[in-house]
Formats: sequence, C-alpha cells, structure tokens
Amino acid sequence: MPGLRIIRHPASSAPYRRGAVLAMGNFDGLHKGHAALIDHARALARDSGAPAAVLTFEPHPRNIFVPGCEPFRLTPFRVKEREIARLGVDFLFIQHFDAEFAKQSAESFIAEVMVDAIGASHIVVGHDCTFGNRRRGTPDMLREHGAAKGFGVTVVDPVRGGDTVYSSTHIRELLKAGKPREAAAQLGRFWEIDGRVALGDQRGRTIGFPTANLGLGEYLRPALGVYAVRVSGDGPDDPLDGRTVDGVANLGLRPTVGGLVPRLEAHLFDINRDLYGRHLRVALVEFIRPERKFANFDELKTQIAADAQTAREMLTAVPRGD
Repeated sequence: MPGLRIIRHPASSAPYRRGAVLAMGNFDGLHKGHAALIDHARALARDSGAPAAVLTFEPHPRNIFVPGCEPFRLTPFRVKEREIARLGVDFLFIQHFDAEFAKQSAESFIAEVMVDAIGASHIVVGHDCTFGNRRRGTPDMLREHGAAKGFGVTVVDPVRGGDTVYSSTHIRELLKAGKPREAAAQLGRFWEIDGRVALGDQRGRTIGFPTANLGLGEYLRPALGVYAVRVSGDGPDDPLDGRTVDGVANLGLRPTVGGLVPRLEAHLFDINRDLYGRHLRVALVEFIRPERKFANFDELKTQIAADAQTAREMLTAVPRGD
C-alpha cells in the first residue's frame, strides 16, 4: 500500500527507522474504536517527530487457541492492511502467531519484540489489552517495563458512540442478527466481503440475473439471506473503473439448488461485464429477507425480481458516503 511499509518479521537487524510510537492489537474489523487508538498513536508520533506504527498478529490468535472454530474474521489480513494504510501510519509490523509463539512470556515479548526488534519509543494499547503466555501481559506490566526500559505507555479508555462501546464482538453479533446498518455505525463504513470472483454454476444467467460469486473463506458468516449491496472493484485492475455499483445479493447455501457451502452471489444492476477472476468488494447495506427454498426456478426468478426492486428502493435512500 502506498505510504505504508509492511514488516512481516520484526528483527533488530532490519533496516527500518526505530523509535516508533506503536499501537498494538489484533484490530479485527478496524472499527471506530481501533481507529481512535491508532489515531492517538499517530498524533503522539507527529508531536515527537517519530514514525507511527501498528503491531498486529497473523493468523489471528483465536485460530491457534481455538483450532477448528467457526469463521469469525471481520477483516482478513488483506482488508486489515488496506484499512490501516488509510489511517496514515508509516509502518505495519506483522508478528507471526503460532503455537510456539503463544508460549512466549509477556516479559520476553516486551523485551524481544517491542524493545529489541521494533525499538518502540512509546506504546499505545486499549484498556483491555492482554498478551504473552497465559495472557499475563497487561497495561500495568507495560507501564512497569516502560519505566525500566525507557519507553512510554498510553492506555486508551473504551471508545463510545453514544452509550455503545465500539467492539468487534458486538459488530459480529449485529451482522449475525442481520443488522448491517447498525454494524456500519460501529465500523465507520459498511462491512464488506472482499474476494476474487469464482466461476459458479451460471444458473443466474439462465433466469436473467447473472451473478458474481465469491467464497466466504475465513470471513464471519453473517445472517444468511438476501441483501441490498454496493459493489466496487479493487486494485489497479479494477473491473468497475472506480465506480461503486448497486446490486442485490444472496448470501447462503442456495437451498433451491441444494447448495452445501455458503457463498455470496451478487447481481449488479445495470452493468454487463465479465467479472470472472476479478477482485470485488461487496458491501452489505441492508438485509432484505432470510434465505429460503423455492418450489421451482420460476418462483425463484419472480422472488429475485422482487428482491432486486426492494434493493433499488433501499439503496436510493442510502447516501453514497454513508
């Protein structure tokens, strides 16, 4: 990403500028609370003339501690990288997280990663931050070690929107409940499923509603059903030429055709392009109805037409910058 340097294996011998103000966390979702924490680190860096940096962990630690857990990611790494880049930091440090790393003590993590490898001058964390083996690392431990090793520590209180604390857990709950607008209020943007268009069974073409099909991979499974969506391309090979296109999408198992694996099928309005193999971002804007099985394809076609009209009406009421 332009302006952002990614360091996947922080090491004391690496040739990057040391002394960064470092925001640390998993940052799944990059919601408004995460953005406020990173903005705080960036402001401290600007005032001190230091680089602004983020330290995060990949894979997400939950994958190691709860192997085989259901998909839960709000922002897989590619998306998290993009959102962090938008916040204007200089460095993104990626700490590889595996079973061996999980055994490292909190004290060792501070000494070997934060101090020796990154050379942080100041560390910014959330109030509920834990790290190291058995999650023994806390903000108080950071302050203690900072006083001894010469780095500052800022602990950011919960960030609220009205009476609600911004929370990845709460955002997951909202998406699972079919409430994408409420989730967007916490994220600061509509939640997207980002991926490469795969070749489907092409049944949509036979009934007049061709779709772009995306696998869900490690993404959270939101409420299954039909959504009003906005679709954009990504990268230098953007198939939509920088436009955002309205559409309707089914996210689910497709019970009418006996589907077994959930996927996202998006029909883009008023556009006819070959999107196979291209990268798309599909934002869930409004939930229309739960997924259900139809008796035949004529019944399915009639319902899709009605859903498409509903989606058009819903999206007309949603500003593009919402």
